[in-house]
Amino acid sequence: MNDVTAQFVDSRQRRRLERRFGAHVTDWLAELPAVVEKLAAEWRLTVEGPAPHGRTSVVLYVRRADSEGVLKLSPDSGLAVSEAGLLRMWESSPHVPDVWGVNAEHGAVLMERVEGDTVAETGVVPPMETIGGLIARLHAVEVSPAERMELRPLSARVQFVFDVWGRERVEGAAADLVPAAVMHRGAAKARDLAHGEDDVVPLHGDLHPGNVIDGGARGLVVLDPRACLGDGAADAVDWAVWKAADIAEVEHRVGVLSDVMAVDGERMMEWVRAFAPCFAVAKANRGQADSVEFDLMMGLCGAAA
Repeated sequence: MNDVTAQFVDSRQRRRLERRFGAHVTDWLAELPAVVEKLAAEWRLTVEGPAPHGRTSVVLYVRRADSEGVLKLSPDSGLAVSEAGLLRMWESSPHVPDVWGVNAEHGAVLMERVEGDTVAETGVVPPMETIGGLIARLHAVEVSPAERMELRPLSARVQFVFDVWGRERVEGAAADLVPAAVMHRGAAKARDLAHGEDDVVPLHGDLHPGNVIDGGARGLVVLDPRACLGDGAADAVDWAVWKAADIAEVEHRVGVLSDVMAVDGERMMEWVRAFAPCFAVAKANRGQADSVEFDLMMGLCGAAA
């Protein structure tokens, strides 16, 4: 990695991108400084430096003449375009950042910068009434039939998630702790749920605490959607289990979330049980197999911890 590219991407982020997209990321990263320079000129941006990254993009803090923004660039241009598309569908809501520009050729999205820490960074579990209200308001935004038709089905997102966590299981400590049969049962359950026709809405698709910013007076703001169309209950799964201590707490959260979101609570609980093996793999691979949370995830998916 040359010195110019290193200004934007550290070695840890490079490994994340390589793991997600494969070896061709090397060529993409080599071209990144020139792409950033081109986009900065096109959109009249001053590049201030790297922002926190995820698994799928390089994020830079930028400034326009009168406002602060972020420039996201992904090796998967389709992913970037899809993200921008859902944010624009929800643009009437204060709970998403404004999208200022999209360059599909380079997988680039220019958007408003929202100041604040993510909920994950705060480590504080918000009231489920607050989270349920946030999700319900997003799902209630009016979306045209044409826009809905551009969204991939939830079943495709489910397949992707279980493919990813299936590989994570095989390649990590979870291989000895989370049985393959448990993953297969969870995937089958999630696929069945994804083909349901109840409460079908445009979904965020990856609405975990690391993708929600506490924007202060602005309220909660969601980032990094993986846009799809399907059962609204699926968007609440991470919140039902994050930092929960036991099944009773999960069931209580599901009760509150489902009431506020006006979806079936039993179906939401089935979503939780379906995805529990993925959460168990994540805990095991992070060295947390002796934690209460790991035991809870294994219990939810019907396996002995």
